[in-house]
Amino acid sequence: MGVAIRWFAFVSDSQKFFWNEKVHVRRNRATNLPGLFLRFLSLGFLLLWDCSAQAQQEVAVDASHPNIATKPVRGDDPGIQDNSFLVEEAYNQEFGVVQHIQAFQRLWNSKDWAYSFTQEWPVDPRPRHQLSYTLIFLHSGQYSESGSGVGDVALNYRYQLVGNGDSKLAFAPRISALLPTGSARLGRGPGGAGIQTMMPVSLFLNKKLVTHWNLGATYVPTARNAAGDRAATVGYNFGQSFVWLAHHRFNALLETVVSRNQTVTAPGKTEWGTTLLLNPGIRWAYNFKNGLQIVPGVSVPVGVGPSSGERGIFLYFSLEHPYRNVSKHNPRKN
Repeated sequence: MGVAIRWFAFVSDSQKFFWNEKVHVRRNRATNLPGLFLRFLSLGFLLLWDCSAQAQQEVAVDASHPNIATKPVRGDDPGIQDNSFLVEEAYNQEFGVVQHIQAFQRLWNSKDWAYSFTQEWPVDPRPRHQLSYTLIFLHSGQYSESGSGVGDVALNYRYQLVGNGDSKLAFAPRISALLPTGSARLGRGPGGAGIQTMMPVSLFLNKKLVTHWNLGATYVPTARNAAGDRAATVGYNFGQSFVWLAHHRFNALLETVVSRNQTVTAPGKTEWGTTLLLNPGIRWAYNFKNGLQIVPGVSVPVGVGPSSGERGIFLYFSLEHPYRNVSKHNPRKN
């Protein structure tokens, strides 16, 4: 699973999958968001159509040449698969393998920054069930004199409903409990416990291109603002990414993430804010004989539409390794 809540979805709701982003709503540009969003979707579907056609041609070639592999060869030198940044993949951890994910994001205009740590554990040998938690340490630029501190904690459960890391199509819905450990007065959380859902879908298009799609929602029944006013808030988010498998240990990716979230403005009253980011980046892997895989990555978030003018940097670092003996018949997915 990527850093996804983990960054974009969860953080947006903490005001943002964490960095407690200050919402930059430019009302004179907000009306352009649907058109921009539709143009992006049109481009995505055109790419999907073209890649599907290429995939069908590859299948035909492979049928006449059985020795040609239709998917990247992993073997003893595993490639990169479940290491996205702001968009969540639909792959649970393999049984016997734990992943430790660290991420840091800094936004220049809002002066927000956040560091997060996520640990993911498979529960059963199939594996269908996965548990994880996310911790965050952040600073909100809107509260420049508040310093930095602990944000909200997320406890996550995911179920591998369809496919896995070796399938053409995978679907792994997630539900998360959001614990109000961050201070709403200092801009480090919504000030109340909440619940979040995420519906990630991953599609293997061909030997060089994979795409991930996210749709999620968050509900905080007793959120509050810095003044202590309370109200129920909701939010939703959409994410999409294309990952170019340039090499089995080097990938380039382009993510698009959109979030719409309510914030408390007065007792019982809320206001909507929108964030829209494009996030181009790269990631690469180092593999060791003992089963350890290290994946660094870097990307450059760029605000568009209602977030126009925002710029930032995103740093990623993952450690993944076996914690028990795993049968050769149950290899790691990446």
